[in-house]
Amino acid sequence: MHARTTQLATSAVAAVIGLFLMSGCAPAQEPKAAAGASSSTPPAKSLVTPLTMAQLKTLAFKSGEVPQAHEPIEVREPMPEGSGRTFPPISDPSCQPLIDARSGEGSFAHVFQTFNWKENIMGGGSTLASYEGDQAEQRFAELKRALATCRSYEGEGWVGKFKATVKTEAPPQVGDEAVAFREVMPAVEMPGDRNEQFIVVRTGNTIATFSELSVGTPLSFPAELVSRQVERLRNAQRT
Repeated sequence: MHARTTQLATSAVAAVIGLFLMSGCAPAQEPKAAAGASSSTPPAKSLVTPLTMAQLKTLAFKSGEVPQAHEPIEVREPMPEGSGRTFPPISDPSCQPLIDARSGEGSFAHVFQTFNWKENIMGGGSTLASYEGDQAEQRFAELKRALATCRSYEGEGWVGKFKATVKTEAPPQVGDEAVAFREVMPAVEMPGDRNEQFIVVRTGNTIATFSELSVGTPLSFPAELVSRQVERLRNAQRT
């Protein structure tokens, strides 16, 4: 386990230093054709009702459940559409799914959670998002295609213009499918590179994105918390 710095920073400090920155009816068949289709076509998957924002909030971690972080553990709803600051499009559109995953773009509902770690002044966070139908699978497929080609991109964020280099890494074995990558860019007025890890996990029709920000030494989001959060999402979709 990497050593972490021991001084607490508020989420606002972390943001200023590091946040650069989202039934149809089948046609009638002849009896013979229908019989043939039933023997070779797998049954359609039953659709699970997407989790609501209120449900996602209850599934996020509560005070006392994350000993690695200072309390309170904040859970935030998304800002009303059009009320936040917007930025120009990034230089490489093929990299956009990397940003969409952390912002819950296109989801039915999503919430954000912030962690002010006791041993990492930069902090971390998560996004829990639910999707309708098979949209979670489609979004995740887009993310995997982006990671296969996206190596870097330029953009503009809260502290100005930046260039991020994307590096993939081995994901944890959790959920239905998972990916992990890092975005590395020069830190602002600090020694070493700004290094942010992202772990993205699809479980049914939910996608959870976990982030860990550090400068200099690369750090990773606690694996145990990833497993616990993903298991909660899985269990909620079984009820």
